[in-house]
Amino acid sequence: MKLVITLTVGPEKRLFAAHKDILCVAPFFATAYANAAPDDFPSRRIDLPDEQPEVLSCILEYLYKGDYYPRLLHNRRRDTWELETASLDKEGQSHGATIFHKGVGAEILKDTAVYCAADKYGLDILKRLALRKQGLHSGIQCSTILASARYAYANTPDTESKLRAHYLALIIRSRSTFKRSGTMQMEMEQGGKLFFDLFVAMCNHMDDLAPNSKMSFSSKVID
Repeated sequence: MKLVITLTVGPEKRLFAAHKDILCVAPFFATAYANAAPDDFPSRRIDLPDEQPEVLSCILEYLYKGDYYPRLLHNRRRDTWELETASLDKEGQSHGATIFHKGVGAEILKDTAVYCAADKYGLDILKRLALRKQGLHSGIQCSTILASARYAYANTPDTESKLRAHYLALIIRSRSTFKRSGTMQMEMEQGGKLFFDLFVAMCNHMDDLAPNSKMSFSSKVID
């Protein structure tokens, strides 16, 4: 008989259950199971007080099925990747692209939350999947992108480059929209590492556009 692990999720202690041999593929859960109170044996309980139920649902769906909704599909005729549900919601953005994250108090991209959870749980293939899915959404509001970017910075180590770089590149590509955004102005006034990285990325982008340009002034800036 396969062992079943109970998980309590979030401040509301939502209950989930998963088979040990499936769940413990993730190093985080393997360690958590080993460290669980022995009196709970064999079906030990793992507490995840800071996790969101919607995010854990995606994690479990991936562990059991190799993907999470909406699934990533390969269009052989066009040789492109797309999501199985490409419809737009009433606000004109990809249907199901966001979740309300209670810890943040705002809408963020679901794939960003999944990526950060996958990083925490040691699921590198899921990280790549979530990042690819995130790039397929459209119509996402500036406020959602910025809230998601802050979440990404708060929930990944400074050595992480892929998700953070994705947001920097996205903002630079959409700079004509962001420069008119009141939310962007408010976020920049609050500051944070995100915006220093954005400044550096923008400088690099400008250098790439004009690699042979020379400074038209003689004064030097001293660090």
